[in-house]
Amino acid sequence: MKIQILGTGCPKCALLMENAEEAAAELGVDYEIEKVSAINDIMKFGVMVTPALAVDGDVKVAGKVPTVEEIKEMIS
Repeated sequence: MKIQILGTGCPKCALLMENAEEAAAELGVDYEIEKVSAINDIMKFGVMVTPALAVDGDVKVAGKVPTVEEIKEMIS
């Protein structure tokens, strides 16, 4: 599973990365996490507001930081 954090590096982006890593670890899934910070790369996902979370290239949420529990639902 590839988890991508889309954002330019703001504190919310860092929190989203922490929550995503914790959720994946708690579920025990095999995952790779990638930070996408270039604006052009973020726009390729169709995301206009950050932070955003994509799983295997599919944007699950944009513009907010979901909780660990919400992320677990998105990736399970």
